[in-house]
Amino acid sequence: MITEEYINGLRDELRQHNYNYYILDNPTISDFDFDQKLKELQAIEAAHPEFYDANSPTQRVGGTITKNFETIVHDHRMYSLDNSYSKDDLLDWEKRIKKMVDGEVQYTCELKYDGASMNLTYENGKLLRAVTRGDGYQGDEVTANVKTINTVPLQLKGDFPSRFDIRGEIILPIEGFLKMNEERVANDEEPYRNPRNTASGSLKLQDSTEVAKRPLECLLYSIKGDNLNIQSQFEGLEKARSWGFKVPKEAKLVNSIDEVLEYINYWDQHRHELPYEIDGVVVKVNSLFQQDELGFTAKAPRWAMAYKFKAEQVSTVLNEITYQVGRTGAITPVANLEPVQLAGTIVKRASLHNADQIEKLDIREGDTVYVEKGGEIIPKIIAVDLNQRPINSVPTEYIGECPECGTELQRIEGEAKHYCPNFNHCPPQVIGRIQHFISRKAMDIEGLGGETVALLVKENLISNYADLYELTKEQVLPLERMAEKSAENLINGIEKSKEIPFERVLFALGIRYVGETVAKKLAKHYKNIDNLLFASTLDLTNVDEIGERIAESVVEFFSSEANRSSVERLKSYGVQLEISKEKLANQTNILQGHTYVVSGVFETVSRNELKKLIEDNGGKVGSSISSKTNFLVAGDKMGPSKRAKAETLGIPIISELDFLNKLKA
Repeated sequence: MITEEYINGLRDELRQHNYNYYILDNPTISDFDFDQKLKELQAIEAAHPEFYDANSPTQRVGGTITKNFETIVHDHRMYSLDNSYSKDDLLDWEKRIKKMVDGEVQYTCELKYDGASMNLTYENGKLLRAVTRGDGYQGDEVTANVKTINTVPLQLKGDFPSRFDIRGEIILPIEGFLKMNEERVANDEEPYRNPRNTASGSLKLQDSTEVAKRPLECLLYSIKGDNLNIQSQFEGLEKARSWGFKVPKEAKLVNSIDEVLEYINYWDQHRHELPYEIDGVVVKVNSLFQQDELGFTAKAPRWAMAYKFKAEQVSTVLNEITYQVGRTGAITPVANLEPVQLAGTIVKRASLHNADQIEKLDIREGDTVYVEKGGEIIPKIIAVDLNQRPINSVPTEYIGECPECGTELQRIEGEAKHYCPNFNHCPPQVIGRIQHFISRKAMDIEGLGGETVALLVKENLISNYADLYELTKEQVLPLERMAEKSAENLINGIEKSKEIPFERVLFALGIRYVGETVAKKLAKHYKNIDNLLFASTLDLTNVDEIGERIAESVVEFFSSEANRSSVERLKSYGVQLEISKEKLANQTNILQGHTYVVSGVFETVSRNELKKLIEDNGGKVGSSISSKTNFLVAGDKMGPSKRAKAETLGIPIISELDFLNKLKA
């Protein structure tokens, strides 16, 4: 008789063999014997569904069909990394760090794997879900596909925390990629372009059985969670390895930037000896306490830097220069190239940025140009081969009229780009603004994508973002590729967007220079759209970190009758154009005009909660002590140099309790 104990024992045995083979690279059983045991387990599980286990080794063979990948909000935001391309960049970064933290700084150096970023969540030692990076705030759940990857443990071992996230890259080793392409060529199929794109595309296949056929691997590098009992980045890597994760052993703990540079130089020369592709090295401050002290900018951690290896270059012919119109009316010249292979992809176009860049490089149609991928992502022209310039070549004359609507272009003094001023009637601007409005970081309208927006504008169903809220299912159903269910999802998504908070709505409006961070500051200061609507340039520049250029742009936006009309319509449809009463109840201005630096370990609230309390009550959080600092909130283990600097400058040092009492008072 088959018992649950027998099944679990067989599962544990297969997990151990899997760990020996894929993580330790030390198999203790033949492939044939492993396959026989796996088949036995599959047969038993089929006969005894009451003993089903979502994390059984049999789940790696796939079989799940995913029609739609659910969007999941990350428990901990997945930030981007700042990039550096030279020794000077790293030295400048080190100087900034030394100003902000006390004591010696160690660094963890890791290889920058060229794959698809992934967040894995584990609960009680079992894989709960796998979510792509997405926009950093939320991504697509691809758990069924990731379960097929042998280097992703489904059941952990050792002293793991009860719940945590671990980040890594899903990569396709070079050998496996070449083998896949050999099979495709043999079957008269188009070969895949490069390992990175193939790995990323594999994660969104609907049939997990197909994913299981691909030799994907998952290389882990970062643990996130509460009460992890981990003191440093390097310790985290070692713990993750002991729990059963594949953590590359190339990571190294070093004591200086000189040692960081030695590591970079070594791997720049030896990277092609690795079984997978890398495009650089990631350097992190090792101490998690110091990481916490350094914090984050709006986009990236201050405690990490990605050093990118020199980009690959190729030469090709520039056939034609065309011009694109962005959502703000900015004109971008584009080089249309003779197709050429570059860093694993076929490049046909490259940005020329602006008129000054064209003039500086004297770029002309018919030129042979050198192209590289900036940051190994975006192609750009870096030089012209003048020796191969045609005899009949003529200088490039920048266009004077909008290529889409024919309006005369303008160029604001001090700016590099030309603009089309036909804000409300130039088609790419209209479509681009609505596409920005519906994007994830803005209104996040589910069921509505960029192509559908363009189609809605083309069919004259909408001409600005306010029109979205008058759409009906009957209007959108006749559109190309629009079924009953997708039409319902679109209308429901628009309705649900009315719950999006004010700061994101403000970002969604598409005011030039008003990004996410500026939108949050304006929303917090003005509380509602009406206060902002009538703010003068002088009023706006008095808001923390709002400069004259942003202020003028905001005033110009709201001086337009068409824009004011759109805002009034949004208000009438129930879109959130004021900070919620709940949020307002937790905000005051009692700390306005004061800058606080927070340092040390705190007992009652966390450092991040403390910073939020400062901002919610009108104060500003400083990253380092200067003459502009009003208070230093000191916790346990605060560095002596911070205290000394505060005392030298006469800055009051207050405790966590002093600060909290100040708020209560």
